[in-house]
Amino acid sequence: MIYLMRHGQDDEKYIGGWSDVGLIPEGQMEVIDSALWIKDNLNIKKVIVSDVKRAIETAIIVCDILKLPFLPSTELREQNKGLLNGMDQNKAHKKYKDLLDNVTVDTIYPEGESLKDLYNRIKKYLEKLTTLEDNTLLITHRGVINMIYYLLNNQELDMDKKQFGVTTASIHELDMKKRLIKKIY
Repeated sequence: MIYLMRHGQDDEKYIGGWSDVGLIPEGQMEVIDSALWIKDNLNIKKVIVSDVKRAIETAIIVCDILKLPFLPSTELREQNKGLLNGMDQNKAHKKYKDLLDNVTVDTIYPEGESLKDLYNRIKKYLEKLTTLEDNTLLITHRGVINMIYYLLNNQELDMDKKQFGVTTASIHELDMKKRLIKKIY
């Protein structure tokens, strides 16, 4: 099995994407809870993490508890929101009102990518997951984990971010042989 973990809660006053926004104290605490659950319930041997700050901060906490090193990866990054990465939400909604009021799966963020671009990027990465050794933990983002749910469920891409229950610090089990994914914590 491969396991996926979403990073802990960050400051949602800012647009995420490839931002340098870090975890808030509540996010650090939920990551500790998840890491302790992992330690008690899974036999993780390797950790690969998105190189975005909030994911790295999550990995530092998890790997300290698991006594494992981690390997950063650009392939596990969230959707690139381009010029909006890390921008204050209020400022973004003033400056990019038309864009943000009409976001679809095809909307390309200025100097960034669309949700469909993220979907296609993760579709290519999904085949690499078959080569990972069992008991690997991937620490990443809701968008990345959601794309895996869409792909494995053969579900049409839409804008519903919450339908798969990818909450902060949640853990999902991925069986690449059966091509199944489910939330386990």
